[in-house]
Amino acid sequence: MHRTRARLSDGRELVYYDESPGRVPVPDPRGLPPVEPVCEVRRDPLTGDHVTVTAHRNTRTFLPPPDQCPLCPGGPASEIPDDSYDVAVFENRFPSFDTRTPAVPPAVDGAEVFARFAGAGRCEVVCFTDDHDAAMTDLPVSRVRTVIDAWADRTAELSEIPTVRQVFAFENRGVEIGVTLHHPHGQIYAYPFVTPRTERVLAMASRNPGLFDDVLKAERAGTRVVLSGEHWTAYVPAAARWPVEVHLMPHRHVPDLAALDTAERDELAVLYRELLRRCDALYGAPLPYVAGWHQAPTGEGRDLVRLHLELFSIRRAPDKIKYLAGSESGMAAWINDVPPEAAAARLREVTAG
Repeated sequence: MHRTRARLSDGRELVYYDESPGRVPVPDPRGLPPVEPVCEVRRDPLTGDHVTVTAHRNTRTFLPPPDQCPLCPGGPASEIPDDSYDVAVFENRFPSFDTRTPAVPPAVDGAEVFARFAGAGRCEVVCFTDDHDAAMTDLPVSRVRTVIDAWADRTAELSEIPTVRQVFAFENRGVEIGVTLHHPHGQIYAYPFVTPRTERVLAMASRNPGLFDDVLKAERAGTRVVLSGEHWTAYVPAAARWPVEVHLMPHRHVPDLAALDTAERDELAVLYRELLRRCDALYGAPLPYVAGWHQAPTGEGRDLVRLHLELFSIRRAPDKIKYLAGSESGMAAWINDVPPEAAAARLREVTAG
């Protein structure tokens, strides 16, 4: 993997990850004005959850025609000026978090119960390929491996930002999920706080520091394993929330993608692509999904959380979507219509395309 840094015309960073050396970046000809993000985080006094307010994101690009795709190389609206690339990563033009965001008063309306602070993190877009019509499942294993290296490199770098508390790499796929660009890509959020989901995991792991070992051992001995290798196991969790949900966990306790060794990354490239292909084969069509890498916080509790992927889909049948209605959205009390054991059996039986 060969990394080359560049700058877009508004000062945002662009990083190329190529499988061959020798890239000389093309300058961005657009002459964009500087990005002036305003990202504010407010804390819910009843639950303790953080809520981010970013009004500027309401004007972000939404499902443009292919000739106006900002992720295709060298186009008139492109964020990537070169005429080709392997993997490219750039700062989001419409970030939820940004280190350049101005400071805000420490309380909403001056009331201490409504705490708030600047959303001083970072958001990046990860382009998996320059082919607009491809998907992660179409890429050769070598390219998936380059994507993994890019995720790991960005995780390491973003974790060094003083205000960042957690780094989350993820892919939203499908209009049903809510994607705003069709080009195959993912995102990375470097949060200025530890996310609510991870806070709950930390609370459980603090009672049992061997929690991830216990879970993996029990899942590997059970009936919900989908794929397994020397270094990784993919399984449908016993308490799956979604009709399609798979976790992919390393056998070694590592905090994040940057900590994976060469053998673990090599096997991950093979198993991850196979898992995505099996997901697409479930209903004979591309599956809408969210695939997110849960990584340990950068500070306190880092030793308690093990890196793992959580992939889920809202599709519960070929023509049916799982909507988050009253119980899930209102009370965070999940109801799953598909038994996890049945979902795992189907994923084992399907033939990946």
